[in-house]
Amino acid sequence: VIVVKDQYDTFDQRTTSGADAHYANDRPPDDATFVARLRAAGAIILGKTNMGEYAAGIRSAFGGTTVNAYDTTRVPGGSSGGSGVATAMSFATVSIGEESGPSIRAPATYASAVGLSPTQELVSRDGLMNIGLHTRTGPIARTVEDAARVLTVIAGYDPKDEMTAFAVGRTPAEPYESFTRARRLDGVRIGVVREFMDRRVFADPVFQPNLDCIEQAIDDLRQLGATIVEGEPDGLFTSYIRRFGPMLLNREWTKLHPAEFPVDASGQPMGDHLATLVEMTFDPSKVPGELTLRDLGEASGNAVGENRFGFNLYLRQRGDARIKSLDDLIDAAIFFVDDSEGDKRGTLRNHNKPQTYETALRLQRRFAVQQIILAAMAELKLDAVVYPTSNLPPRKIGMPRDPTFNGIGNYGMWTFVGAQGFPAITVPAGYSQVVYDRVPDQSAPSAGTSTGGERELRLRTLAPVAARLPIGVDFLGRPFSEPTLLRIAAAYEQATRHRVPPPDFGPVARRE
Repeated sequence: VIVVKDQYDTFDQRTTSGADAHYANDRPPDDATFVARLRAAGAIILGKTNMGEYAAGIRSAFGGTTVNAYDTTRVPGGSSGGSGVATAMSFATVSIGEESGPSIRAPATYASAVGLSPTQELVSRDGLMNIGLHTRTGPIARTVEDAARVLTVIAGYDPKDEMTAFAVGRTPAEPYESFTRARRLDGVRIGVVREFMDRRVFADPVFQPNLDCIEQAIDDLRQLGATIVEGEPDGLFTSYIRRFGPMLLNREWTKLHPAEFPVDASGQPMGDHLATLVEMTFDPSKVPGELTLRDLGEASGNAVGENRFGFNLYLRQRGDARIKSLDDLIDAAIFFVDDSEGDKRGTLRNHNKPQTYETALRLQRRFAVQQIILAAMAELKLDAVVYPTSNLPPRKIGMPRDPTFNGIGNYGMWTFVGAQGFPAITVPAGYSQVVYDRVPDQSAPSAGTSTGGERELRLRTLAPVAARLPIGVDFLGRPFSEPTLLRIAAAYEQATRHRVPPPDFGPVARRE
């Protein structure tokens, strides 16, 4: 029994991406490819899950507010929050989410569930409203094995999604669930992404419960026989970024170092930027500062016009008699209004502005980051890396979105590397005992900028309160390394068995 995020087409059920949009027909003409594959394999598509309107936030003009099953005063995590809650509360065996940033792994970790964001090219994006270069389809389940069983069905080439051509010849001969039987990790090498756990950077008490929990998870992996690789003091990937960044990121790299690569008022180079890049590539010690993986996550890199292109392509394919373009969608919808969740109509209008579609920078960044990460994993002989799914607890509903700070994004999630096409899986790692909430306070030091970078956020950390909230651990690997990730995740899951149902929404009492 499976439920599907409302962002995906189901021919027999309403599909509006969580919006109250006045289509001529709420039901699209056919199923998304992965939905059709699930039905063919015998799955029961029970229903659609509520989601952040147009894949942003936690509120919907049609479905209202999604709340966290472990604390209904808190957010469920990302636009796929309804899918996470449905799994947590056993409304279905597995739910399906979509992730462009954290929207599979955020709701999964906040639901004490398993969330799998597959390799970008592994699962078809057909039937997805607002398809993008880094949108991914994946399961949210209560066990690693259930997630793997769904992946077996939905993975593989689909002529309706050209990106899945990369998957040909790169899927295992055996079903994915066959890789969830291991109980030891002897011979497996796992690198720790200390860049995401640096307590000098994340010194605020709000971060400590999650970081402490992940330290325990790393010790558990050692006990299972895994070889833990800490890397250099500056981080697992820092020396590789310094070595390969100037060459691979080139012009984008120069924007990270304006002192070494000055430009005039019109943005034109002052001096020979290329010569400086050669010097830095030849001698990485000449790279200034302490640039880490966190800093790459803050630089720009989205494709110009991507959202407008994605919406208009989907609407053209859907063929609705009333809503045929993003202009029509903006005019023919009622929008949720909430200061803490942003202006959804305004967001769509901003998406509707670009007149060109330019993916060059986005694809260059993806290629560069993949080379850097893969080079590090090759030299260090790593099978996977481990880090916190999130450094922050789920915030209270109505509080400001978590700021962009040292590469940490919305919901406190680490999303940058996964968004470059790498597969990642989150597994329950335990629960907090206390939580430190943050509230707006204009007298407080800057906590970073808002998720979209529009304004500076000043937040004050409150005194700790007792709170048992789920915490997740991420395992990330090379593209198409899902079998390895499933082996690691399943062995860790079976050894620790952290997941417990939400205390207020446990199993339904059986009647004789």
